[in-house]
Amino acid sequence: MDNSVLFSKCVSFITSVHRVTHELTKNSKSGSITPIQYKILEYITVSQPVTPSEISDCQNISMPNTSRELKKLSEKNLIEKMSDPADRRKQFIRLTVEGEAMMSESFKSLESLLLSRIQNASKEDLRDIEHAMEILQTKVFY
Repeated sequence: MDNSVLFSKCVSFITSVHRVTHELTKNSKSGSITPIQYKILEYITVSQPVTPSEISDCQNISMPNTSRELKKLSEKNLIEKMSDPADRRKQFIRLTVEGEAMMSESFKSLESLLLSRIQNASKEDLRDIEHAMEILQTKVFY
């Protein structure tokens, strides 16, 4: 396959992922948090514990904005900060029990929406989808 064709398909795929992610998550977050706070919580959920700089980098927001949003999430008792025992200046962020419960509910909603999208897929299609995700995860999105 021509590399430029592969690149175009990759751009199209990534764009579709962003669109579908938006569609799936737009109604799954709690009304008590902003969309950026939801994205931060989602990232923490799948990657915890994380550092503020990892959140800033992954979410493409400045460190001052990251710090402000983390403070708000901490005040809502959704996250907690832990110091690295080896370097007290380094902090890790993880979800609190309340944060875990909120994201669990959110992910249940996402799962329901995803299952409705794939309800007519055959078992073979589902195996192909799972295999394609594994390949993408190990070869492209590692």
